Amino acid sequence: MSEWSVAEPRKLTFDEPVSELHVRIVNGTVNVVGTDEGSARLEVSEIEGPPLIVSQQGGTLTVAYEDLPWKGFLKWLDRKGWRRSAVVSLAVPGDTRVEVGVVGAGAVVSGIHGPSVVKGVTGDTTLVALSGPVRADTVSGNLEAQAVTGDLRFNSVSGDLTVVEGSGSSVKADSVSGSMIVDLDPDGPTDVRLTSVSGEIAIRLPAPADADVEANTASGTISNSFEGLRVHGQWGAHKITGRLGAGTGKLRATTVSGSIALLRRPPKEDEPWEAEAWEEPEPATNTSPTDATTDPVGSAQDDSGDNSVSGQGDGPTAAPADGTTDKKVL
Repeated sequence: MSEWSVAEPRKLTFDEPVSELHVRIVNGTVNVVGTDEGSARLEVSEIEGPPLIVSQQGGTLTVAYEDLPWKGFLKWLDRKGWRRSAVVSLAVPGDTRVEVGVVGAGAVVSGIHGPSVVKGVTGDTTLVALSGPVRADTVSGNLEAQAVTGDLRFNSVSGDLTVVEGSGSSVKADSVSGSMIVDLDPDGPTDVRLTSVSGEIAIRLPAPADADVEANTASGTISNSFEGLRVHGQWGAHKITGRLGAGTGKLRATTVSGSIALLRRPPKEDEPWEAEAWEEPEPATNTSPTDATTDPVGSAQDDSGDNSVSGQGDGPTAAPADGTTDKKVL
């Protein structure tokens, strides 16, 4: 086993093959990028406090503090140990299995094809262009996933989830008070399961969509942009049910007191080259893309073309009881 103690800014190149990467830091930043190169490179550009221990054994490369274990990572509350910081950048082969743990640090992982696991206490995490399965657990840290094509699993107490152009076959998320904004552009059927206690949930599906839909909120409001779905509710509880397209995908969303909004993605040929994430080209009375980005749930409720309800779903905008409609289902 090769080992280095890094107490000041330093660069290291590892000639031996790397198949697994383990990183654990407190405060600062971790950047991990997948490359086509066979070797791995490490740069520690800033460091304060105790040294980082860098070790390579077999195909496993580890960059961590000696007193910060992976097991029980999210419960590590040694406040004296928090008085440290490091900025760490790593380039590894794209098929590397990646495990990143951050206590108060931010983490960015991009271009990885192998499995990725991220654990964070308060730091925010950004995932970009990951094609392998992804598991992310946080206490209060937020997660943003951009162009992730692998299966995504997210658990948090109060952290928010934002998915932009997600095209994986599965998106599953659980949070107590965190909000969820999920923009999907799948290549095939997608299994989406979102659960929150008090957080708001906004989901944007492509048009035409292909999903069996069931969304529930016990006391929040519901907004729906799909005419093929039935919106109903009673005594504060609201629900959206129905089938879009062949119904081969699944969409399940549940929140106790938060609101739920189902938004419609415009067809790809109608999308501008640099379209905003939540832009809806019609009807003409829609809110601006900027407003929709900052408050997707609120903007969906203001849309005169949706089926928003605050009570029993038998108003003029609700679909017939049998779920049919004279208009073409998008």
